[in-house]
Amino acid sequence: MRTTPIIAVLESAGPRLVPVETPLLRADDMGLTRGEGAFETMHVRNNAAWLLDEHLDRLERSLSRLHIPAPERSALTELVRVAIAGWGDTEAGVKIIVTKGAEFGGIGPFVYAVVFPVPEIFTATRRHGVRLASLSWGFPVLARERAPWLLGGVKSLSYAANMAALREAAHRGMGDVLLMSADDYVLEAPTASVVWQRGASLFTTPTETGILAGTTAAYLFTNAAEIGLTAGYELISRAELIAADGAWLCSSVRGIVPIVEIDASPLPIGSSNAAIQELVGFPM
Repeated sequence: MRTTPIIAVLESAGPRLVPVETPLLRADDMGLTRGEGAFETMHVRNNAAWLLDEHLDRLERSLSRLHIPAPERSALTELVRVAIAGWGDTEAGVKIIVTKGAEFGGIGPFVYAVVFPVPEIFTATRRHGVRLASLSWGFPVLARERAPWLLGGVKSLSYAANMAALREAAHRGMGDVLLMSADDYVLEAPTASVVWQRGASLFTTPTETGILAGTTAAYLFTNAAEIGLTAGYELISRAELIAADGAWLCSSVRGIVPIVEIDASPLPIGSSNAAIQELVGFPM
């Protein structure tokens, strides 16, 4: 199985593969110095990026909110194709990064893709689940709807707070984070959507809260009827989530991961877990 990442850079003449150790960014690139940029990460299966169009749609929405020109859709599609062509048959992740470009000199945006192996911990958590620490995001549930400059729903490069939350969870001996609003509503995880089951229905948090609209969760909801479930959106408290019939983290490369504990409170693995896993098709 390949373990060395593959890097492809989008240039005016088209995508070009470069050695992984090649320096790419200028020292004044605003994606590096200010976090001004956006990215998308996709699962690679059967030598193709899964849900590519949906991810590129979201990338374009993020770039629009950041006032960064979006590359042509055909150029991004070709960039992904070139990047993953040499990976092989095993699953992988592919990340597209678009930075705002150089602060001095007007060069930008800068666009590249990275193909990387799926960590073993991801496949393990698909099977065994994950334990979450609940942490406050510090603002009321609808604050970002009233303050668009907080960039709710934008997958920007500014992920330092997300990573800090994950470090705090690890410090507490937990595997991930349940991000909560200041008024005790479930939002999302730092790198995943939260989905829960009640009876024969699946739910997730509405995007009006400023969460990132999850592509994997959207696929699950669009196709839920195939496994006898309905799907909808609602606000839910931490206590209500713990009392659900099952709950999952949904992310683009990790896949569907059962939540088995929140702050020392156990959760059952939902009765629909096997059907959900089969529907989304991540290797177990």
